[in-house]
Formats: sequence, structure tokens, C-alpha cells
Amino acid sequence: MVRIGLAMLQGARHEHIEALHGAAMELGLSVEVVELRRGDQVDHDLAALVLPGGESTAMRKASESEALLPAIYAWMDEHQTRPVLGTCAGAILLASPDGDRTPYIAASIARNAWGRQRQSFEAEVDVNLPVPEAHTEGQHNADVDRFNHRPLPVSQTAPSLDSSRYPGVFIRAPRFETSGVQCETVARLDEEPVGVLDGKRLALTFHPELTTDRRFHRWLLAEADRIGSEEP
Repeated sequence: MVRIGLAMLQGARHEHIEALHGAAMELGLSVEVVELRRGDQVDHDLAALVLPGGESTAMRKASESEALLPAIYAWMDEHQTRPVLGTCAGAILLASPDGDRTPYIAASIARNAWGRQRQSFEAEVDVNLPVPEAHTEGQHNADVDRFNHRPLPVSQTAPSLDSSRYPGVFIRAPRFETSGVQCETVARLDEEPVGVLDGKRLALTFHPELTTDRRFHRWLLAEADRIGSEEP
């Protein structure tokens, strides 16, 4: 059983849950998604973290009463080899953490740099990230959860599993400053970096949870499972 912590601050949280379960099915793994709403829920046994999209300023404010973000940052400080996936606003939280903390990825980022909501778009992204192949197809689950939330419908026309192309969904997306990227670029839109990897911290400016191509969630689960088997 791989335990993944998901920050339930804002954004497409339930879509990440659906994507993680679909990716686990594709890999033949068992996964428990721990919904993190309070700092005391961020425990040592989490194998990985997901920081979803949303509005980064609102996420910081929403965290204040339950001290969730400080607990997440403390977890990342303690477990530097465990994987973290940050998407859109989650990428901002990795690149620009609160206070005087050292950034968790060596990349500068600018909020809402593609424009307002109406400038949101979809485009094919070039991906260069080793990801385990899917053993089976993980079906999209649109069932209503206990909070009466139904995951958003997503495109069923994902590229082939061995393709370097990815259906990027950019919603009020941030942008990495090209000259400020000092870590590995693993996803590009034309020649612009839209996904970077720093150690085991993967930051994407798009929303992989809004497609049926779960390769980034497979990467997270596979890394968490591998590291979990190596740690004492």
C-alpha cells in the first residue's frame, strides 16, 4: 500500500484523487490517498505529496488556520528523497514557498503569466521523463464522492502510452522564467519549459489530472513505491 498525501486546499483536488487511483490501477499498485486539511495530518508515513492547482494566494490564506502548508514544508525538509508533484499553483508553492524558506525547486516562476481565465488553452507538450508503462487501462471514475463531488469529465483521447507528446491543459497558468530554470526540464511547450524536475520534486504549470494520460501520476506512484522499498 502506497500512501499519498494530497493537499486539500483548493483546485482540482478530487480530480487528482481520481487520477491517482487510475494510475495505481495501471501499475497494479494499491494506493491510499490521504486528504490533508490540517497540519497534524501530515505524518511520517506518507510516501509522497501532491500539491494541486488553484490560486496560490488563496491557498496560502486557507492554510493559515490549520497550519497545513508549514507542515507540508516541514515534511519536505525532512524527506528530501520522497517525491512531490506540484501542478499549476502547486508549482508556485514549490518555487516560492512562504517566508524565508529555500525554494524546493531551482526555478523562478511568474503567477498567471499566460493571462486571465479567458486566455486558458490546451496544447500538445513535449515530455522527456522516464515513466513506467501501464500494465492495464485505468478507467476514468466519475462517481460522486462522500462530499457529493463528481470528478470533472476529461478527454478520452490520450496519446499512446509510449508517446513523447502530452495533452497539456493550461488554466490561468504560471510560467517558468527560462533564464531562471537551474534544474532539469522534463516538459516543453515549443521551446519553453512547462515542467521541471529537481531531485524528486516535479513541478508542472499545466493540469495532468484533467486528462486520462496519467503518466505523471504513474511517475509519482512508482517513485514512492521504489523509495518505500529502499528505506528502512
